Amino acid sequence: MTPSLIIERLGEQIRTRRLNRGLTQQALATLSGLTRQKVIAMEKGSLSVAIGAYARALAAVDCELQVVPAVMPTLDEIEGMFE
Repeated sequence: MTPSLIIERLGEQIRTRRLNRGLTQQALATLSGLTRQKVIAMEKGSLSVAIGAYARALAAVDCELQVVPAVMPTLDEIEGMFE
């Protein structure tokens, strides 16, 4: 998984959450203390946007960032879990 794909997915999730809450890009920008242009860049998955801006947008839509494995574990990795 590449950094650009991770940021692209994060941007998509922010956009989906914004729309589900009935917010415009400007409303999200106002709530998060960012510019509308920054929100647009985030939703497009721009690598030039600082992680702090993503964090502010996530907080504005009552979300948090979670780190999850990008791939499924192998059988060797989980073998001891079922003993």
